[in-house]
Amino acid sequence: MAFKKPYSPENSRKSDIVPLKDGIKALLKAYRLQGKLNEVVVVASWEKVMGKAVAMKTQEVYVSNGKLFVRLTSAPLKHELFMAKTRVLEIINAEVGEEVIKEVVFL
Repeated sequence: MAFKKPYSPENSRKSDIVPLKDGIKALLKAYRLQGKLNEVVVVASWEKVMGKAVAMKTQEVYVSNGKLFVRLTSAPLKHELFMAKTRVLEIINAEVGEEVIKEVVFL
C-alpha cells in the first residue's frame, strides 16, 4: 500500500513561485514596454531631478525617439540649461538607471 505524502502548503508549487519584481520585469520585457516605461519615468522625475525652481519655469516635458524635449518659459534659464546640457543628460539617465535619453533639446 502506497501512502500519499501529506499536503503541506510550503512544498506545493514552490518552483513556480517568482518574486513580484521579477514577474513584472518579465512582463515588461515580453511586451516590450520597458523603454516606454523608462521614458515615462524621465518625464515624471523632471521636477525631482531638476528642482522646484526649474520645474516652475518648465511648460512642457516629453520624450520622442530618445530625445528629451523641454519647453521653458524663461530665456535665461533656457540658456543656462543649454550650457549645462551634458550634465542634465547625465543626471536624467542616472535617475532611470540606464541610458534612455541620448539628447536634450530645450525649446
